[in-house]
Amino acid sequence: MTGTSVALELRPFEPGRDFPGAVDLISDTNAHDAGQDWYPTVESLMMEWAVRPGFDPARDAVVVEDEGRIVAGGTMDWRERAGRIIHSSTIWVLPEWRRRGLGRRILAWLEARARASLLDGTGGPPELPHVLNAGIETSNIASAAFAAGAGYAPVRYGFQMRRPLDLPIPDVPMPAGLEVRPVEPAQIRAIWEADSEAFQDHFEPRAPTEAEFERFTADPDCDISLWLVAWDGDEVAGSVLNGIYPHENAATGIEMGWLDHVSVRRQWRGRGLAKALIVRSLALLRERGMEMAVLGVDAENPTGALQVYEGFGFRPYRRWATLRKPF
Repeated sequence: MTGTSVALELRPFEPGRDFPGAVDLISDTNAHDAGQDWYPTVESLMMEWAVRPGFDPARDAVVVEDEGRIVAGGTMDWRERAGRIIHSSTIWVLPEWRRRGLGRRILAWLEARARASLLDGTGGPPELPHVLNAGIETSNIASAAFAAGAGYAPVRYGFQMRRPLDLPIPDVPMPAGLEVRPVEPAQIRAIWEADSEAFQDHFEPRAPTEAEFERFTADPDCDISLWLVAWDGDEVAGSVLNGIYPHENAATGIEMGWLDHVSVRRQWRGRGLAKALIVRSLALLRERGMEMAVLGVDAENPTGALQVYEGFGFRPYRRWATLRKPF
């Protein structure tokens, strides 16, 4: 039936029974496309899709089911960034169910849901500008063509970069007056707030909310023993919030450790702090048995992060595009 339309019904996501099927859909799609290292568990997806102001899975997610198996689906959520409301859609379709019109139907449903959210009061402040958003891995020609055909155009690019951990790790001293200390649970909020502050200088920074903090701390894979935080007395100067995701490593067959957040607050920049924290992160991940260090970076990062990472042996292996469409 490849290339033919199907009459399967779209239905709202049902949190009481659909999480296992959604996990299988996302994992199988990402494994086929090789453009994502995200392989959620039921627990981690329930955390990721927890109800918050910009997203309620029962309201903002849709699935397509065939004989009890979820074969396609999508989500629409919104977040306020830089004074705008960004409505972001994500779509998954199993490989054997593509080219049958399911992606187009799901996208139409998601865009209609975004428009309806402004009318029912669930779509963010109506007085702010609103825009539709999506993201693609640029080597996926089919996804790029699908997005372009739907009216989405690229506005920003980023990279996933990786570095083998069997390469030599250079020695970079910690800037004078700063020290790295083991993280204690009582310090998590201060670290999160410092990280959020540092990213306010970047492209479309998020507006930190209590819901964001709750999601941050609820992550079942969060391991604060992997975090490297530089302190200037009682002040957070910068940090690298590293993460290891065993379920995803098992799915990919590669022992990867992520430098998930690399940030230095403005008043401590220009002193080599990021470099000192990066090399310590590489050493820590290697000590934990990882084979590869991975991170994501905005191609136009204002602090020159791309060049810093390349200087430590990271190389781009995926290129991402942020796409936009007028609301």
